[in-house]
Amino acid sequence: MDTTLLSRAGEQTIAVHAGESPDPFTHASAPNLVMSTTFTVDSHTGFSVESMGKNEAWIYTRWGNPTVHQLETKLAALEGAETAVAFASGMSAITALLLHELKAGDHAVVSDVAYAALSEMTSELMPALHIEITKVDTSDLRAVEAALRPHTRLVFIETPCNPLLRLTDIEATAQLAHRAGAKLAVDSTFATPAATKPLQMGADFVLHSLTKYLGGHGDALGGVILGATADLVPLRKKTAIRLGGMLSPFNAWLILRGLATFPLRMRMHQENALAVATWLEQHPKVRQVIYPGLPSHPQHSLAQKQMRNFSGMITFRLENGRTAAQKMVDRLKIIHYAVSLGHHRSLIFYLHSEDLLRTSFRFATPEQLASWNAFAGEGIFRLSVGLEDADDLIADLKQALDD
Repeated sequence: MDTTLLSRAGEQTIAVHAGESPDPFTHASAPNLVMSTTFTVDSHTGFSVESMGKNEAWIYTRWGNPTVHQLETKLAALEGAETAVAFASGMSAITALLLHELKAGDHAVVSDVAYAALSEMTSELMPALHIEITKVDTSDLRAVEAALRPHTRLVFIETPCNPLLRLTDIEATAQLAHRAGAKLAVDSTFATPAATKPLQMGADFVLHSLTKYLGGHGDALGGVILGATADLVPLRKKTAIRLGGMLSPFNAWLILRGLATFPLRMRMHQENALAVATWLEQHPKVRQVIYPGLPSHPQHSLAQKQMRNFSGMITFRLENGRTAAQKMVDRLKIIHYAVSLGHHRSLIFYLHSEDLLRTSFRFATPEQLASWNAFAGEGIFRLSVGLEDADDLIADLKQALDD
């Protein structure tokens, strides 16, 4: 599609057309899947990625691939970013960003509640590399400001965070980070570009697990970092290509397919989630429901400010969560009891606080633990609401919850 037209197009048009055009040789309308790992080149082509020029032809798929490039172009258009670098998983993207931006002696501020693998990595691997990490409740701007130091190079937040659905004010956090000479990275997997565009709020990097809402079908792992060309060209060349965690062209092609319906799916995810969350709040066995689209969410006003779509993630608490979890396993007929999220089918999983506080989340202050307890108590169910009929999802939950 013509880039001038695309710059004025709506989100659904961008989701369908960005990065794609009919094949000039076969005239195929759908994007090609280029599985080749290597490409014929001219004799002057260098053997090292160090010699790779800005407009170099395709050389080797770890360096770059036409199908992966189509996906990166579409994702950048959806996010409003200058460019994107795709990876084999969300954690591969996170690892590349941390290792590119931080070196021994640097300091980073990281959300004290975040995706478990990131939380564990920043508690173990990064300190072992002599990179100092401070974990704070990033919903508390005073805590973020107090954690910043002269050698802080990166602030890393999730909003909504996994699994609490606690929010962080992106614009305010970006201002704090930049005043301290640090960059802001936002994991926006739960929000997606349909809800939030962090780069427009001052963030330097946006990350997504493409495995979740952007892919949308639960059949392809992937991750992406989006941002400015000046930041991501050296990240690709110096770190991503050398680490080697690049996205398979086949997975890129699957995720491209999923992106065509992404805005439509997100509208249905939100509609269903709001219906299910409203019903859960009225159930006598449910102690608490956390959903950004509900007025009862403690940060609902912030959600209204920085989210155009409240997404499909709900957390809720029940009495005797572990016992209730087994009932879910035994009784649910439509909703799958499984990890992950953002798929077209609904998924639910119980997260026991005692287990998570032993393995993933290590709080430094009583206030951090109190914030966890206010949202999660002894444990929470994380429900990823899919695209089924909301009435059927409610009926499935009802028969699982009722005696």
